[in-house]
Amino acid sequence: MDEDEIEKAVIAYLKKKGFRQTELAFQEEQQQTKNSSSISSANSRTDPDITKRILSFTESENVPVQYQEGYSKLRSWTCSSLDLYKHELLRVLYPVFIYCFMDLVAKGHIQEARNFFNSFREDHEMMHLRDLQKLEGVLSPSHLEEMEFAHSLRQSKMNIKICKYSFDLLLQYLHKTQSMTMLGIINEHINFQVSPGQPISISDDAEVVTLVGGGQDTANLINQKEIHWGLLEDSLEERLEKAGVLLSDSEKTEGETKEGDLEENKKRSVEGGKQGASLKKLKKDKVVGATGKSVRSEVNTTSVAPRVKPELTLPVMPTELEHSILEDLRNRVQLSSVALPSVCFYTFINTHNGLNCSSISHDGSLVAGGFSDSSLKVWDMAKLGQETSSSILQGENDSAPSEHMLRANVRLWSTKLNANLVCYKGHNYPVWDVQFSPVGHYFASGSHDRTARIWSMDRIQPLRIMAGHLSDVDCVRWHANCNYIATGSSDKTVRLWDVQSGECVRIFIGHRSMILSLAMSPDGRYMASGDEDGSIMMWDLSSGRCVTPLVGHTACVWTLAFSCEGSLLASGSADCTVKLWDATASMKVPKMEENKTGNTRLRSLKTLPTKSSPVYTLQFSRRNLLFAAGVVSKSG
Repeated sequence: MDEDEIEKAVIAYLKKKGFRQTELAFQEEQQQTKNSSSISSANSRTDPDITKRILSFTESENVPVQYQEGYSKLRSWTCSSLDLYKHELLRVLYPVFIYCFMDLVAKGHIQEARNFFNSFREDHEMMHLRDLQKLEGVLSPSHLEEMEFAHSLRQSKMNIKICKYSFDLLLQYLHKTQSMTMLGIINEHINFQVSPGQPISISDDAEVVTLVGGGQDTANLINQKEIHWGLLEDSLEERLEKAGVLLSDSEKTEGETKEGDLEENKKRSVEGGKQGASLKKLKKDKVVGATGKSVRSEVNTTSVAPRVKPELTLPVMPTELEHSILEDLRNRVQLSSVALPSVCFYTFINTHNGLNCSSISHDGSLVAGGFSDSSLKVWDMAKLGQETSSSILQGENDSAPSEHMLRANVRLWSTKLNANLVCYKGHNYPVWDVQFSPVGHYFASGSHDRTARIWSMDRIQPLRIMAGHLSDVDCVRWHANCNYIATGSSDKTVRLWDVQSGECVRIFIGHRSMILSLAMSPDGRYMASGDEDGSIMMWDLSSGRCVTPLVGHTACVWTLAFSCEGSLLASGSADCTVKLWDATASMKVPKMEENKTGNTRLRSLKTLPTKSSPVYTLQFSRRNLLFAAGVVSKSG
């Protein structure tokens, strides 16, 4: 075979795989080679082994058995590897599996693709069940283009972190077996991030395996956009803080003349200033003087946050509500790693598996539950036990839910009138989550239609539509300054959106299952996200990087909440526990140590088990009492 035939075979292969840039570079190089007169005839001879390998690869790539046997052998080899490296090598199997399946479908081998899929799907169901359920619907080559999830997979690569020795072992295996089909899959669809040293444990690294829907490069580009994570100017907290500083100065002077203990008075004055408390309250704080230093450092987290201007027109706060909030702020209990909150748990009983969601008012006086019969029930805690303790709210058209008609509306209710005031229409499919902004008036919704929308109470049409997720938007959360909202999705990513422009300004990649819960720190710098596998991740909004993973839950994390000063993070799970985490631990880590595993892990302070109630809702009151709600499980 001469060089022209080899060149044609290589170009045909590059065209078939869609490697346009590589094809152009190869043709340019061949043209330069032909035009060069310095090449001797001896150097132009072709190794017959190379010719045989190229032809055998181009001829055999359409044979489905190559995929079945290649993957089966790779699977057997990884499972029989040394335990020290096995967990790293096993990470390669999932991307190879899904790309082999999609390649078979793309080549028209539908039945062989289904057989391949069914033969090995059990290996990956625990970690990637939702992905497999989506790919199961791919039945023809056209589906690969029509289904956005499958199309995005084929256009992107899978990032896998692996140590150098594991990587060398994999290369040696591929070279020894000469499995060209597996080598082609790995080269085309996997991006290895090779690190020196010992293998990386999956529990020590939040981003060991990341599936990049829109491409990692796209995420990196978006994450370079500037965001302003500070708090709103002239907020109630800021006003109270300024007034408290003046008060504490006078108290400090009095304390120095009366007691003469300078260090203790400084400690008391700072704490008194933050809470705007009386001298009686300061004396009470002295009882916990042993923890004064830690508390003092933790309550400063919001005061040092930068101040930003609002992008939305803020509503005028009623005077009565403002006074109520100020009173709560003055009487707020300061929490820390050694001063944990009191917890009030509301348990739903006799729901017959009908409770879908729940919510608790800021003061815990009202508890609401959303049920599968499209009804909303509200309980007044002050009237609990009386016949009039609960109200049932139900839309006119929602009394007889149908399997064939899924509601896509958002309703505004009056708890005083027990009536539906407004019906907001815009989503095309069911709405999974609704959250009011910290200032009220505005609210955000997330839906099965893969969008999030921002609304105002006085308009029935959305103000903004955020589109970009590849699957359901399962949860939404407002930033503390109301200029951003975060959305968690079944596509395993979290996105941060600018409410003014509607643009995505951050993409957070690292979860390995759908995101079910989000929480923003009070200073607006950090965000926590919980997923279906029970993992929680803490993110730095400025950089878009994961600060630390939180490992401990064994089932879905339904709800997350930061304490009011940001020192604690509470998480509620389907494993029937509430966990309290030391949120300040990761925020104090020096930047040079951020990437070192083990130094940035949040400390689990306490686990609060329920008898048999999965935890649906967590909410810190303005005074730092932790409210929780769940439903009695039949299996308990």
